[in-house]
Amino acid sequence: MEPQLLYTVTDSVATVVIRHPEKRNAMTAAMWRSLPPLLEGLAGDPAVRALVLTGEGGTFCAGADISTLRGSPEEAQRLAVEAEEALAAFPKPTLAAVRGHCVGGGAQLAAACDLRFAEEGALFGVTPAKLGIVYPASSTRRLVSLAGPATAKYLLFSGELIDAERALRTGLADEVLPEGELGKRVTEFTRVLASRSQLTQAAAKEFANGRTDRDAHWAARARESGDTAEGVAAFLERRQPRFGWSVPTPG
Repeated sequence: MEPQLLYTVTDSVATVVIRHPEKRNAMTAAMWRSLPPLLEGLAGDPAVRALVLTGEGGTFCAGADISTLRGSPEEAQRLAVEAEEALAAFPKPTLAAVRGHCVGGGAQLAAACDLRFAEEGALFGVTPAKLGIVYPASSTRRLVSLAGPATAKYLLFSGELIDAERALRTGLADEVLPEGELGKRVTEFTRVLASRSQLTQAAAKEFANGRTDRDAHWAARARESGDTAEGVAAFLERRQPRFGWSVPTPG
């Protein structure tokens, strides 16, 4: 089977799987190109309320397929950044489920997700210094916002890998699970995400990402949606809320 991105939708959660086992799930140019339209389709699917990105087998993603850098490194980097930005802009909660190596372009993708859950034994690294590549400014800023400037510099200057426990301490990972328990925890947590208000999540995602010009927009959506009234009524009636607002379909 050719290297590719696979996806399924189960219980309102889309799972995108990076599949290139011959090269530890390294991303080819075709895979980078395919991610933005795949995400666009899933964003517009009302059945999808959250997204998980993971790698096939015991590796998340070992980065870009180095053979793709021989022709045009600039083009390869552009494709990676476009894919990263498309993932960061996904309007619903995203979670990277990390096993094994999460390196280079893989770390770019994981950092673009809202949350990162890792299995014990996972390794994180940002390795452009090993190849003489200038890491993109947008990707550098995202890494700094997650892990802080000291850890970002450590990773970028050295290209060394850090383990899951250090990633957790620095903010690069949000949870670390014992071997064999990552899948169960991701399923449980994304079920929680899918049950919550998409209105709250969408507004919070914009605000947390630094947008400062949409307060009035989200206040109006809150008034129109009825989600607040439903949430309060469900709490008082001791039942699960049935939130009605959903992310608008593009176009």
